[in-house]
Amino acid sequence: MEQPIGVIDSGVGGLTVVHELMRQLPKEPLIYLGDTERCPYGPRTKEEVKQFTWEMVRFLLKKNIKMLVIACNTATAFTIEELQEKLDIPVIGVIKPGARAAIKSTKNNYIGVIGTEGTVRSGAYSYALRQIKSDIEVISLACPAFVPMVEKGVLDGPEAKQVVETTLVPILEHGQMDTLILGCTHYPLLKDTIQEVAGEKITVISSSEETARETSTTLDIHQIANGDDPMPPHEFYATGDLNIFIEITQKIFKDSNFGVLTIKHADLRHV
Repeated sequence: MEQPIGVIDSGVGGLTVVHELMRQLPKEPLIYLGDTERCPYGPRTKEEVKQFTWEMVRFLLKKNIKMLVIACNTATAFTIEELQEKLDIPVIGVIKPGARAAIKSTKNNYIGVIGTEGTVRSGAYSYALRQIKSDIEVISLACPAFVPMVEKGVLDGPEAKQVVETTLVPILEHGQMDTLILGCTHYPLLKDTIQEVAGEKITVISSSEETARETSTTLDIHQIANGDDPMPPHEFYATGDLNIFIEITQKIFKDSNFGVLTIKHADLRHV
């Protein structure tokens, strides 16, 4: 099917998932929508997150998407069951794939999770991890400073390192942890800094690769994979200022050749 896959996120973080989707599924056209104007979602109420998520979904449904990927951990935690129930297209999130990758990685059953306040408050990762392995030890930490920093384009350097070092102190004090889940799709943009601060004994897990694999499997199960265009067009939308969005997009995709990419502003007020 030549219809596109829709991907939503609270801002630029979901571009890390899109990059991996393009790498693993080069024939699939993608439409990405980042709600940069109202980012971050982490401190918001469950009701606000659900409202904003549905507005993004309605925008993409008008684009005739064949599948939805929720590339936002907070939105996944609060809306995935409702979306899967009410939409007639496949819907996947980033939490279960991330949990599976962490279970594969850990050697001592001690996993850390960093995410937004909303994701940590929901307990979604702890639940997903223990659904797979009931005796897993999980410690979680909200990192509210990370998303605004990424949205400003501060991805590395002294400022990023200082914020990451200060923020991660409480979780790194627990010396048993051998695996750390980046429970927000913005955080892979800080992955090198996070890995440097965490140390080489801790495996840092991004759910992007696992999410792309689950997307591929879902396309096959529903027989909706695109077998035609080897270089499909992609559309990226942002609800806020496009300048920083374009700058971060260029950083993420600078060494990539994934076909024609257009970037536009999206207005969700009338969807």
